[in-house]
Amino acid sequence: MSHYEERLEHDLENIRSQVSILASWVDKALSNSIHALLSGNEELGSQTILGDGPINRKMREIDSLCHKFIAVHLPSGGPLRLISSVIRMNIILERIGDYAVTISRELQQLREVNAALDENAARGIELLASEVQLMLKQAVTSFEESNIELAKSTIAMAPQVSNTVAGLYQDLNDENLNWPLKERFAIFSVYHRLERVADQAKNLCEQTVFTVSGQGKGSKVYHILFIDDDNSCLSQLAEAVARKHFPESGVYLSAAGVAPASSLSEGLLDFMDSHGLQTTNVELRANDLTPIQLSGFNVIVSLQAPVRTYIKHPPFNTTLLHWKLSSVPEGCVCDADAYENIHRELAVRIKDLMVLLRGEDAS
Repeated sequence: MSHYEERLEHDLENIRSQVSILASWVDKALSNSIHALLSGNEELGSQTILGDGPINRKMREIDSLCHKFIAVHLPSGGPLRLISSVIRMNIILERIGDYAVTISRELQQLREVNAALDENAARGIELLASEVQLMLKQAVTSFEESNIELAKSTIAMAPQVSNTVAGLYQDLNDENLNWPLKERFAIFSVYHRLERVADQAKNLCEQTVFTVSGQGKGSKVYHILFIDDDNSCLSQLAEAVARKHFPESGVYLSAAGVAPASSLSEGLLDFMDSHGLQTTNVELRANDLTPIQLSGFNVIVSLQAPVRTYIKHPPFNTTLLHWKLSSVPEGCVCDADAYENIHRELAVRIKDLMVLLRGEDAS
């Protein structure tokens, strides 16, 4: 190995070791913030808040090392991928440190109103924190060991965390909870920060995959629910149009907001078939999705009444859209011309939505 190669490897190893140090500090800060919150240890919470200063300084030190490395070595290939990933990971870890600070500050808010965590809330936080901390530990380990399989298996844990969060949000919306507003908001804030830690752990894993293999993050696939009164026409047509024109960009479903009709609108299947829209397995669906299942949708599009008419408590992380279609005739009684007009308007609306979500290359 030449002197230049030895120096390059030495500098890379130094950067790796500094990232490991930062990751250990951030992991400890998160653990301390959760422990402080669950135990009511305000002193530990304060120490966690003050400990954010060293985390920020270490982040700036690593950033400086990366830019110095680029200036000195003009890297390419694997070293360049590593430095590129470290710059991103550096920011990700600093943000997780910020989430730990916010969790600790919520303890101060609870102390201000002399509130102790409700037993059910404490169990929820403990459950979510255990899942999230495991993801973070595995994400860091996958980077330190250049372990793609561990990184990918950690990414696969994200849906379970999302399900846990959805259930906790649903419980928090329970109108029978006799919690002060300030306490309810504090608990919501903790749930949200822990959810973001899981998201960032996933991002760390994606950087590990890129560093080791050069494989970039794949384009996101969006889950979209189309809903109307009875699922007999508009939502069925929207689902079919989306499936035809953007099969790689999304997973689509339609459902009745009130109750399914006894049959599809007259002439709908013939129109769909004549326009190359999928007609196999078309069936009338009730909106019997559980809160956990609903939370899996990124977007819910209502084609008649507003979404909340059909879904009283929409998921927190789901975007709600109400499309008032100008092409729908009175009473939604459609002939061939009406179907054609609705089809055209839906095609434009769906294209605009998918391009907004996925970009001009949406397909």
